[in-house]
Amino acid sequence: MPDPFDPLTIGQMSIPNRFMRSATWDSTATDDGEVTDDSVRIIRGLAEGGVGLIVTGYAYVSDEGKAAGRQYGISHDRHVAGMRRLAQAAHDHGARIAVQIAHGGLNLGLLSKKEGVALAPSEIEGHRWPHRAMTGDEVWGLVAAFAAAAARVKEAGFDAVQLHGAHGYLISQFLSPLMNKRTDEWGGSPENRRRFAVEALKAVRKAVGADYPVMVKIGLRDRADGGLTLDEGLAALKALTDAGLDAVEISTGFGGRSAAERPEAPEHVYFRDDAVAARRAVDIPLMLVGGIRRFETAREIIKSGDADMVSLARPLIRESSLIARWRDGDRAPAKCLSCNKCFSFGMRGEPLECGEEYRLRQEAAAGGAADA
Repeated sequence: MPDPFDPLTIGQMSIPNRFMRSATWDSTATDDGEVTDDSVRIIRGLAEGGVGLIVTGYAYVSDEGKAAGRQYGISHDRHVAGMRRLAQAAHDHGARIAVQIAHGGLNLGLLSKKEGVALAPSEIEGHRWPHRAMTGDEVWGLVAAFAAAAARVKEAGFDAVQLHGAHGYLISQFLSPLMNKRTDEWGGSPENRRRFAVEALKAVRKAVGADYPVMVKIGLRDRADGGLTLDEGLAALKALTDAGLDAVEISTGFGGRSAAERPEAPEHVYFRDDAVAARRAVDIPLMLVGGIRRFETAREIIKSGDADMVSLARPLIRESSLIARWRDGDRAPAKCLSCNKCFSFGMRGEPLECGEEYRLRQEAAAGGAADA
């Protein structure tokens, strides 16, 4: 039976352990998507902290697909030099690193702050953001944008690329009957709704070559009535695997609110049932994210075979050295409270950090001032 600290190989990538940092918007890029010193600091801390595979936060493949402020860009060749700094920071400390490439589609919070019209699979009546349905040529243009972005990821020295097919972003929108009302080759039947994901993956594979690891983060079903069903999600995953997918991270689709949940005691691992279903459907390495806060839970997931890697996000915002702590014998649960106060920093345009740690520092500083 594998152990969480056993290595794992995906394609040509050898990962030193089974712990993965799930892609997380860290609010450190410039307004133009360029890497900053804060970006490098975060990646270095995760690598020093023992994470085996780091996946960067959302990197937009084309400028209109940027979903929030201070996100990474991978839409232009000028982004490559900065992104190379992130790859080097991870490699310097023994970690492997991938870039998550994405397009927001209709899921663009930025539209509340500036004028613009989102490109979407379909027009959705009553939706709060201005948007329009893409033409067929525009859809193919975005397939090409994913491929070009993946080529830049490889050029920048990353070990793998991950397509974002979850959380209601563009690929997730094409998969969902709630968001995809098209009647052409890109919509209607489940086969047509998954066509964008499959064509994007095929184009990415062609751009990076046969041996370069290509992964997908996918929501196997929507958390909304009338949305993508688990059977449809599994069929999409099978089609992606047939198209050359190397590994998959299981998450949620449109309507999911995993980051709003708080793990229970004993933990509720949000998508474990979906991971078990995926394990039966495809034979590729599988990552499981959502609600994992205890080493014992992570070890049981790996040893059971339900997943090959355990993926964490919020716990590593509070404790970038969590994995090293567990490795060195301190198996106390992660300190993360799942309070989501970390995201409030990003909303203010500041690098993400743990809100609880910030509060404790402020209280300590106030106490020190009073003592003085």
